[in-house]
Amino acid sequence: VQLVESGGGLVQAGGSLRLSCAASGRTFSSAALGWFRQAPGKEREIVAAISWSGHVTYYADSVKGRFTISRDNAKNTVYLQMNSLKPEDTAVYYCAADRQQFTVVGVHSYEYDYWGQGTQVTVSS
Repeated sequence: VQLVESGGGLVQAGGSLRLSCAASGRTFSSAALGWFRQAPGKEREIVAAISWSGHVTYYADSVKGRFTISRDNAKNTVYLQMNSLKPEDTAVYYCAADRQQFTVVGVHSYEYDYWGQGTQVTVSS
């Protein structure tokens, strides 16, 4: 099982980025998926999560109204559209997948079993 993130980079404050996470090795169409981030010296935190159907989503308060999580089960891919980026969004972003099927959306890292290697997002002021 492998999760591979892409789309990170350097952007100015107010700009946008779209992260993608492609899964291989098994299908995750029945699994909850999430995006987490970790800034230097800080703990990993939930950014957004989406249910297996895509009908239920969760967003951290810090990104509500700016970020959108979505998924394409046919492509085994989850996305994170990030708009109005702020310097405090700077972090390594990780996608994660739940091993179990048809579970509720998880907001804690321990609820996810598979992790990508991370992609760096840097927002300059």
